[in-house]
Amino acid sequence: MRLTPLRRRVIGALANSHVPLGAYELVERLGAAGDKPPPMSVYRALDFLVAEGLAHRIESRNAFIACGREHGADDVVVFLICERCGATQEVASHAIGRDLAWATRAAGFTPRNPVIEIAGTCARCTAKAGGTAGMAKAGLEVD
Repeated sequence: MRLTPLRRRVIGALANSHVPLGAYELVERLGAAGDKPPPMSVYRALDFLVAEGLAHRIESRNAFIACGREHGADDVVVFLICERCGATQEVASHAIGRDLAWATRAAGFTPRNPVIEIAGTCARCTAKAGGTAGMAKAGLEVD
């Protein structure tokens, strides 16, 4: 794998962000820190990073996020996406992966890129919205 200077800058910008970034947002961020790269070059860098498993594409946001976990190409990736602040967390669930593998095999289907995106409200935004009352409404246990 060859990380060119632009690829390094793109993965660095993704890694420093807690929210998924679109290609044009990356162009602007990278331009603020030096030379502004052409959008096509950023798209090519993103394609490379996704293909190498260093980043993920968040389909519902048409944006990208650095991959912070080691997982196999066939593992199911689950993203928890906050609708309020945009924070996105990658989580693993072997049970979901196992059940989806069973279901896809039973249907004779071969998945290519198993990703699940779950939109909702993160714990921080829930707490800001109303403390424990907001957490109880969100279905979280309150002691």
